[in-house]
Amino acid sequence: MKILQLLLLALLLCCYLSGSQANRVYIHPFHLFAAENVSCETMHSQTSKPLSTLPVAPLDMEVLTPDSRDLSKVDTQKQNITERTAVLAQLLNSLGLRMYQALSSKQQSTNTLLSPVNAYGSLVTFYLGASKRTASSFQLLLGLSSDTDQEDCVSLVDGHKVLKTLQSINSLVDDGPKDEITNQVWTFSRQDAQLSEDFIQGTHDFSDTSFIRSVDFSKPQEAEQLVNSFVDNTSGGKVNSIFNELNPSSDLLFLTSFYFQGNWRTAFQPERTSMQEFHVDESTTVMAPLMTHTGQYHFINDKVRRCTVVKLSLSKRSYMLIVLPHEKASLLDIESRLRTDVMSDWYQNLQEGLLELTLPKFSMSSITDMHDLLTNMDPEIEAKLLGSQAEFNQLSNTKPFTINKAFNKVMFEMSEEGAEPQDKIQEAGVPLKLSINRPFFFSVIEGDSNAILMLGKITNPTL
Repeated sequence: MKILQLLLLALLLCCYLSGSQANRVYIHPFHLFAAENVSCETMHSQTSKPLSTLPVAPLDMEVLTPDSRDLSKVDTQKQNITERTAVLAQLLNSLGLRMYQALSSKQQSTNTLLSPVNAYGSLVTFYLGASKRTASSFQLLLGLSSDTDQEDCVSLVDGHKVLKTLQSINSLVDDGPKDEITNQVWTFSRQDAQLSEDFIQGTHDFSDTSFIRSVDFSKPQEAEQLVNSFVDNTSGGKVNSIFNELNPSSDLLFLTSFYFQGNWRTAFQPERTSMQEFHVDESTTVMAPLMTHTGQYHFINDKVRRCTVVKLSLSKRSYMLIVLPHEKASLLDIESRLRTDVMSDWYQNLQEGLLELTLPKFSMSSITDMHDLLTNMDPEIEAKLLGSQAEFNQLSNTKPFTINKAFNKVMFEMSEEGAEPQDKIQEAGVPLKLSINRPFFFSVIEGDSNAILMLGKITNPTL
C-alpha cells in the first residue's frame, strides 16, 4: 500500500511539472495548509491541550444580530493566498464533481444545483471539531492528507487556512461590478453544551455572517418552529422551513446558505425574449421564456462526448459553461463522465465564432442534506465523517457529541441584464444558431482560481 501511494505521488508530481513552468516548485497541498509545528499524532491519544470552549447564547427571537467576530483573526494569513487558491480550487473542483454526480444520479428527472465551494467549506468546518481518527477521514476526502503519515497517526492541516482561502475565492467574485456571493451559517446546539473556540472561529472564517445559538430540544416541535422562524428572519426570508423531525436528544444542527446573484457580461436583448418550447423529454414539452442574443461566443462541438459547450462571460472574472447534449444523447451519460480534466479540455479547445444563442431564463435553489449526499457517494464515507463512526470530541465540552442535521441551501439567480451594454455585431456572415431548449448541464467558475462555484442541470426551467 505504501509503495502504491509513493508511485501515485510520483505520477501526480510528474503530471504537475509537465504542465508547469520549469522554475515552478511543486508544493504538496498538505504543506500549503499544514498546522504550525505539525507532527504525526497517534489517533488514539487524547488531545495534548484542554479543549477551549465558549458558552452559547440562547436563541431569542428579539436578538437577530449576527455573532460578533474578531476581524483581526478573519483577515490574517493573507500571505501565499494566490498559490493556495489555485491548489485548493483543484481539490474542491475534484470533490465537487464527485458530489454533484452522486446528487444528480438521484435526481435524474429534476433540476439539480450544488455549490462545491459551500459543500467543501461545510466539511472543513466539521473537521475543526473532529477527533484525530475522524479528522484523518475528513482530510482524505478533502485531498489534504499527508502522504508521509503512518497507518495509525495523522498530521493535521490548519482548517482555518483552508476556510479563509475559500472566502478569498468568494471575494474575487465580489470584486465584480454586479456579481455577488453571500454566505451565511447557522449553528443550533443543545442548551447545556459549550462549543469549541476553534469551531466557532471556523464558522466566522467560512461566512459573511454567522449565528450560533443554543436551543432546548426537549420539546422538538417547539424547537423546530423556533429555529425555522429564526432562520427565516435572519436570512431576509430567503431560507425557510429547513429543519423538521427534530429529536429531543439532538446535539447540533448546522445550516449554510450560499447565494449567488449574477449578471451576464453582455446583456441579452429583451425584445427577443419570448415564450418558446422547452423539450423536457421525448414526450413532455413546456412553454418557457427563452432569451436570445447574437454575438461573439467561445464554443466547441464535442463530437466524442456528443455535446456542444458554450462559454458565457459573467461580470468581470466569473463565467458559465453550458453543456448541451446532442440530439438523442444522454445528459446523465455526459454527467457521469465529468472530471476536472474533461472540463479543462473543453475550456482549452473553445473556438470563437458568431453565435445566435437562445437560453432559458432561470433562477433556482436547492437544499442538500450532507448526510444523504455523503451516503450517496459511499455509505462508508458518511459513517466515518458524520454517521455512526464519527467522533467530534473537539467540538464541545459535552461527550459524546453528534452533528444531527447538516444542510446546504444554495440559491442562484441570473437575469437578462448585463454589466456592459448590448454589443454591436460588426462581423459579416450568418451566425450559427444554438437553442438551449432541452435539458442541459452548467457550471459557474471563478476565472482567476478556476474554482467551481456552482454545478447544476436544468431539466425543466418552469419548475
